[in-house]
Amino acid sequence: MAGLIRWRDADSKKVLGLDDGSVVRLIGWIFTKRVHGNKVFYMLRDRYGYVQLVADKDRLGEKFSYALDVPVESAVAVEGVVKRDPRAPGGVEIHLNNIDVVAGADVWPITPSVAKSPETMFDLRHLTIRGPRSRATLLARSALVQAAWEYFTSNDYVFITAPTFITSAVEGGATLFELKYFDRKAYLTQSSQFYEEAAICVFEKVFVIQPSFRAEKSRTRKHLTEFLHIEAEVAFADHEDIMDIEEELLKYIVARMDELAGKEIEYVRGSRLPDLDSRFERISYDEALDILQSKGVSIEWGEDFGADEERILSMEFENPFFVYGFPTETRSFYHMDDPNRPGVTLSSDLMAPEGYGEITSGGQRIHDYKYLVSKIKRMGLNPEDYGWYIDIRRYGMPPHSGFGMGVERVLRWLLRLPHVRDATLFPRTPTRLYP
Repeated sequence: MAGLIRWRDADSKKVLGLDDGSVVRLIGWIFTKRVHGNKVFYMLRDRYGYVQLVADKDRLGEKFSYALDVPVESAVAVEGVVKRDPRAPGGVEIHLNNIDVVAGADVWPITPSVAKSPETMFDLRHLTIRGPRSRATLLARSALVQAAWEYFTSNDYVFITAPTFITSAVEGGATLFELKYFDRKAYLTQSSQFYEEAAICVFEKVFVIQPSFRAEKSRTRKHLTEFLHIEAEVAFADHEDIMDIEEELLKYIVARMDELAGKEIEYVRGSRLPDLDSRFERISYDEALDILQSKGVSIEWGEDFGADEERILSMEFENPFFVYGFPTETRSFYHMDDPNRPGVTLSSDLMAPEGYGEITSGGQRIHDYKYLVSKIKRMGLNPEDYGWYIDIRRYGMPPHSGFGMGVERVLRWLLRLPHVRDATLFPRTPTRLYP
């Protein structure tokens, strides 16, 4: 392989840019194969997309029989001449002078009948990710994460990483995955928030992009047990500030994704991403409750919104919107209470429209030591379980706010995916741990 020239690299991504008659060498995988008389038509897939290859018996001579036997999904190295043809995908094809199999493939198991079964397709996820829809979806996901990274680093946030093994719950003990940590009990992290709060006393603005784990037995289209979490915490920021940041981040992500992966996005969703120039509407929990009750939903003040309520509520909006002012009993202990309205927190959810529901959750955190201890006790928890987290408040913890964004939920909305499991490489759900 040392002598192989791979012309289609980061600086030269498109075969369309080559002149008619140019000789090129490519490596990739045979995506499809069609025999027509004395010609074999292949579709070659590589990192950047697809290009049609033509193996002609007159051109290849004795090696034509070899070309006939190349299995689908074999990795190949080819050399050929660029020929422009408006009938070919992308308007160009490569007429082969030579083809060599680098790594052969067995009979491809993804048949039309197999493709009709979503569960079987996920059982074979290690292979089905090679399909054009999965490929495009995962490239769009990569663009989403890249855009988030760019937003934070260009706005002077510091990237940190937080432990995966933890000793106490962030979002509630019912959704913790328990495991043995040598001779102790530990859990998989639900969120990096507590560690980010410690870090803001060093860096002021921090973010993480790493997995979180929730042992929720929900079997909705928006729940995973392992998901990629974009989280940020900001010192000297109140609730209004953090909503502004969430809005700005999402708008940047959408605009940048269209630049980085517009072709892939359009392939999956059927159109380019929406224009999010207008300001996101902000409605109170009370207003959201009124909308739900007007739609016949049986829900009382103080109840949290589940997947069904979020779907019904978000169907009333065409653009992302915030719901703010959630009741204290619906939020975790660390949320600041609204000083102007007892029983209500300075917290919010950013909802995707058209039935997709919550994609970020955030708010202002409690920064006062005594206040935090008091609220922990009031919610029936043991302050000793949160010793170091409480201790930060004794040493100059300023007012601060933060949020978490689920990558898969955002991608599901943006690409109009049927299920959040389609938005990740190897999904983990209550019923799926393989492959």
